Amino acid sequence: MTIQFSTKVLSEIDFKSLKAATAICGLSGDCLILGYRQSELNQLQALDDLLGGAIGQARSLGDLDGKAGACTLLRSTNSWALSKVRLKRVLLVGLGDKESLADFAKVARSAMKHISASPIESVLWHVGSFTGKHKTNQSPTAIQERIRLLAQIVGDQAYHFGVRQAQFKTKPVAKSDPLKLVTLLTNTKQAALVKASVHEGAALVEGMNLTKDLGNLPPNICTPTFLAHTAQNLSKKSSLRVQVLGEKQIEALGMGSFLAVAKGSDTPPQFIIMRHDGGRADEDPIVIVGKGITFDTGGISLKPGEAMDEMKYDMCGAASVFGTMHAVSLLNLKKNVIGVVPTCENMPSGRATRPGDIVKSMSGQTIEVLNTDAEGRLILCDALTYVERFKPKAVIDVATLTGACIIALGHVHSGLFSDDESLVKDLSKAGHQSLDTVWRLPLDAAYHEQLKSNFADMANIGGRPAGSVTAACFLSRFAEKFRWAHLDIAGTAWKSGAAKGATGRPVPLLLNFLLDQ
Repeated sequence: MTIQFSTKVLSEIDFKSLKAATAICGLSGDCLILGYRQSELNQLQALDDLLGGAIGQARSLGDLDGKAGACTLLRSTNSWALSKVRLKRVLLVGLGDKESLADFAKVARSAMKHISASPIESVLWHVGSFTGKHKTNQSPTAIQERIRLLAQIVGDQAYHFGVRQAQFKTKPVAKSDPLKLVTLLTNTKQAALVKASVHEGAALVEGMNLTKDLGNLPPNICTPTFLAHTAQNLSKKSSLRVQVLGEKQIEALGMGSFLAVAKGSDTPPQFIIMRHDGGRADEDPIVIVGKGITFDTGGISLKPGEAMDEMKYDMCGAASVFGTMHAVSLLNLKKNVIGVVPTCENMPSGRATRPGDIVKSMSGQTIEVLNTDAEGRLILCDALTYVERFKPKAVIDVATLTGACIIALGHVHSGLFSDDESLVKDLSKAGHQSLDTVWRLPLDAAYHEQLKSNFADMANIGGRPAGSVTAACFLSRFAEKFRWAHLDIAGTAWKSGAAKGATGRPVPLLLNFLLDQ
């Protein structure tokens, strides 16, 4: 089930007058969600009068302490009905004293978690009550950020793989949260901004849902061929133009590095190109490249068996490209954006590439494969060479590339590598806007020394020290003809343990980046 988002515009929405309070309370809905600060409770007197003094009573009982995320649910009474209040419930959510985007996210998550634990099917979110008291938090940009983020939070709360993909369980899975509709209440002045932001947020949720689904699907289902069919199906429902190159075409292009990873599997590799031509014909595109290893055994350099099942998530870079391109097409973004996905399995067999083999990349550079478990960079390097033909404005590659990035940054930030200061600034800003954050790591020339090979132009690994850095340095050698950034999402693309599952990151980061260009 997908949450629906809508907008309702009223001339007055501030509750200071009985007329405004009556107009809002006359709307149909299971629950009105209203943010408040302790110092502002007196401004709700008109609403309290309509609700038969329910707010005052909750306040006298100490239920309204105003702490960030504290929720108090008021249910309809006979006195509400006498006042012609059609709302069934009012959820008062404390805003606390801070006003950052992270604080707003905390409040919004608390509110939606409270809603999901109830039978509520539709809510009215009062936009004005959640904007900050300072001018900087009432700016169009701040309102836009908060609405996109709210949609993201609602979508996360509503996502249940077992409900969306129920065919994998023989017994019926638990029903999803009953919430179906979120309507944002705003005034006439902000209507256009709120409507546009709601549209963006809804597309973001759709893109994240697709990314999560692809990541969570089992690897015997989500194969390179399945990803190719998924792309072709997207093109039937949208403006995306899709091209899929098979093994013979990949070979004809000279992608020897990519094929070296694929050769150990019985499943053929695919090279997927998704184009959204929303800009001018002469506009250089932004290109997003996603690592699509649909299952990674490590190849001949076999991984330990423990938690190897999670290597189905080694295609989350590709999944995020699918999700981002899907959202871009839903928004009909006025930009040219191209998504590129090299996808294959990394399997051990009699045909598999061995440690010590030397392969030739599409760029002509030769690579000594010292470890077949460093395969992501081997498929990405040929993809980076391929996208030169698009004369891109910028290229961003996205990959669950190194365990070393998890050691460095944990599961909070994605690793960001780039020598382009403008690109770093824009991606960092988009990460802040979406709370899908990045942390910049170095690309110093000194690290390239670790990639030296006695027998080829370079080795595919640089040893244990600075493993995520040397992986990025390797990729940088194939990205010298365009502005480029690399995102290592190994620590952020999925969760382990009881909450095991794809997170949908970095779709919020990528979509916010594209929307801001």
